[in-house]
Amino acid sequence: MTDATLITVAPTGAEVDKAQVPALPVTLAELVATATECESVGASVIHVHIRDDQTQPTLDLGRLRETVAALREATDLIVQLSTGGAVTDPESARLTVLEAAPEMASCTMGTVNFGDDVFLNRWEFIVELHTRMQERGIVPEYEIFDLGHLAALERLLDRYGLPVGGHVHVDLVMGVPGGMPGTADALVACVNALRNLPAGTTFSATGIGRATLPVMLASLSAGGHLRVGMEDTITYAKGQPVESNAQLVARAAALARLAQRPPMTPAQARELLAIPGR
Repeated sequence: MTDATLITVAPTGAEVDKAQVPALPVTLAELVATATECESVGASVIHVHIRDDQTQPTLDLGRLRETVAALREATDLIVQLSTGGAVTDPESARLTVLEAAPEMASCTMGTVNFGDDVFLNRWEFIVELHTRMQERGIVPEYEIFDLGHLAALERLLDRYGLPVGGHVHVDLVMGVPGGMPGTADALVACVNALRNLPAGTTFSATGIGRATLPVMLASLSAGGHLRVGMEDTITYAKGQPVESNAQLVARAAALARLAQRPPMTPAQARELLAIPGR
């Protein structure tokens, strides 16, 4: 168990509608302001999806490069780009995300039902994403939507080697309709399976919607780290809309301090994740 907590903020995602959730940050200016606020209250990593001028999800490379540059200029946060995009994005566009040269990027370890849709991640695509990150010096966060995805990760590392820096970090995404439930039992099952991965492997956990609080508490008690944000929930409590991403980060930071594992700084997070210092 580490003595500090890595907090990732996922402020936007690809599913939430700006028209229905006005507080959602979709412009570059909104995203940079959100990042600054979240860093000030305890975030050390920002997981980034971007939107176009019509507030729709996009993987436009020019916008991605501009976003990475702006976040680096305004904050010390580790910039982690999503290669998942929206469920309708083609593999070619998802691979192109890496050309924006983030410090980190997501790598989802298998296909999963995603509400009424299917989030497709073929084995060949996963291998291509993993090896391109190795070549470009980008640190992956392996996204785990179900228990079997951890077995797939074990196979990937055995066949294609460790990520750049040698440290393995996974994010347990819990409570997606179609994936594993957002329960303490499911988290413990995943933690047990992590023992098959390289020594020192760390994990964060993400609770979707009503699973947010149970997953946060379970992760902290199991020595894990946290991901929060409006990508994952738009309610702070039953009947109470989220006011900002910083509100969610501040709650996560308060719980981390209560667990006597205060939030990491970005510098500490870079050390944990084996990311070169800026």
